[in-house]
Amino acid sequence: MKKSAPIIALSIVAGTMLFAEDIRLEDVEVEEQINMTIVKDVAGEEVRSADLADALSKLDPDVQLIRRSGIANDIILRGLRKDNLNILIDGGKIYGGCPNRMDPPISHVLTNNVERIVVKEGPYDVENFGTLGGLIEVDTLTPKEKFQGELTLNIGSWDYRKVGFRLSGGSDRVKFIFGASTESSGQYRDGDGKSLAEQVDAFADRYPSANGQRYAPMYHDMKAYKKDTAMAKTFVDIADNQELKLSYTANRSNNILYPNSKMDAQRDASDLLNIKYSVTDLGDLSKRLDFEFYNSWVDHPMGTYFRNAAMMMGVFENIMFSRIYGGKIKNGMELGGGTLSYGFDGSKRRWEGHYASNGVPTGVSSINNAVTENAALFAEYRRSYGEIDMEAGLRYDSTSVNSDDPAVSGNDYYALSGYLFGTYNIDESSRFFAGIGKSSRVPDGKELYFQMKTGMYAGNPNLDQTTNYEADIGYEKEFEEGSLKGKAFYSRLKNFIAYNLTTGKYENVDAKLYGVSIEGTYAFNDYLYAELGAAYQRGKKDNPLTGQSDTDLPNVLPLKANAAINYDFDDTLTAALSAVAAKGWSDYDADNGEQKISGYTIFNLKIKKEIKKSVYATLGVDNILDRTYASTNTYADMILTSGGGVPMLLNEPGRYYYCNLTYRF
Repeated sequence: MKKSAPIIALSIVAGTMLFAEDIRLEDVEVEEQINMTIVKDVAGEEVRSADLADALSKLDPDVQLIRRSGIANDIILRGLRKDNLNILIDGGKIYGGCPNRMDPPISHVLTNNVERIVVKEGPYDVENFGTLGGLIEVDTLTPKEKFQGELTLNIGSWDYRKVGFRLSGGSDRVKFIFGASTESSGQYRDGDGKSLAEQVDAFADRYPSANGQRYAPMYHDMKAYKKDTAMAKTFVDIADNQELKLSYTANRSNNILYPNSKMDAQRDASDLLNIKYSVTDLGDLSKRLDFEFYNSWVDHPMGTYFRNAAMMMGVFENIMFSRIYGGKIKNGMELGGGTLSYGFDGSKRRWEGHYASNGVPTGVSSINNAVTENAALFAEYRRSYGEIDMEAGLRYDSTSVNSDDPAVSGNDYYALSGYLFGTYNIDESSRFFAGIGKSSRVPDGKELYFQMKTGMYAGNPNLDQTTNYEADIGYEKEFEEGSLKGKAFYSRLKNFIAYNLTTGKYENVDAKLYGVSIEGTYAFNDYLYAELGAAYQRGKKDNPLTGQSDTDLPNVLPLKANAAINYDFDDTLTAALSAVAAKGWSDYDADNGEQKISGYTIFNLKIKKEIKKSVYATLGVDNILDRTYASTNTYADMILTSGGGVPMLLNEPGRYYYCNLTYRF
């Protein structure tokens, strides 16, 4: 790989630690609140592609991208991923169908449909099922009363094309929004000029046992994906104190290439329905009463359709389906000088899949209709005591997980979660904050019941739920030119669920995870300002897994930093030069497939221009220096392209040019 200088870049970045309360990384407004980050105007600014995971990793140093393809990538937050994080879209839950994380939850909503993202780190959420180490709430665009619309055209390197439109309008009682888009892209090329297929070829050249995983000649230069989406919302003011919100999102992707997996996706089809009814001012016992319902389902067939293996042995498939539906009732009232909210939360998740050879079921189920049912009661209380703001939460969960497989038994889990979080406002410009919390998440259908195509179980039906005991502390200071904010956390993970490559099964292990982060901006003048975010985490198992010696926790990213210099030429022209840098991997779970990765530094440039009223253009170049690098490590819980026992690393895109034209009316 080409050499980079991450340590030098991180040192330079660290020297610019001059900050402000409301920051805009790459022109996206990122509002830093005490225990959360709120990223605003995502649809208006993140025009590069539909991949929300890619955008979020550039905006928040605590977020790391897991690269799987040209689209539909996954994330790590503070060293945790998969079901250890809770992803909500308009308040509803969605789970991908793929046990190999080809279609993670965050991939089922697109940047062009997103209004804001709320990232809440730690166990400080009791309203939602399964918030172990963090909550990411994605809010899609809301309708406006005034009639307005938008047409967009995006083009980029490697034949990237996107066309989209959006309409919104209505009256003071009824408002609507509707939008749709279609996009496609060829295979991106890394800094060495290799396409996705050529990266597989290079890997198979080194490890001939991977020859069957090469792309077949007729598919070698095929497109990387095609993705269509539609979103519709209606807000109805039934009365002055009553509101009904209806939303529906549909995503249809076809022929998505996942080069470092052994299969590609024939399609990813998802639908998400949300309904929310709210009524206010019902009396002293109810200032606001909310009723919410969501229903989401995902269809995800994946197979060897485009690989050499299909030419030799026929197409082998794993056909997956996932669905979850649920709801919440929440009441809010004033009590004792503070605000009390309490309610009920429940959901039912179904996950199933089966193997097929040349279209004929093999008789083996990868996941045999795993059903997770949850019911919970929760309460939160917020009150201020002079200079001190306090909030506390409590939640009790009752969960059952069962499967149609007669060879395994079901599981029942019970958990009491809660937190206490306080802020001491030292003066108008500085504050100290701290929190402690406990949260849990149950094992999912793959971790409990997954079967390989041979019929061998990788799932472990005897897994305990994971419990997080966490403490957070931080300080924030505002000054005339900006502000400074630093945070630290320490987490004890009891019964963390880890994959053991030696035994080929999941198992529980106690572990610890800790880290620090710092972020902010400095305004040199009215036109020029700098930004910084840097984060470091470290994770260790208390003891090695069965038959192993490595105690490093997987998926824990080394030091990472985001930085930017922004210049506002005038009201119609802005430019941003940003950098993303990471230290090389020196601590990693080698016993379970992770490997040493070099550090990297990349630079991106974006220029926005209002050409004339209602017409806007955005020009950009990502990875200006055309570096070859990999940001994502490998971990054996994902079935990856491999040779000689070595999993394939997937390089990030090389230099990428893009242009977006927007017409608003």
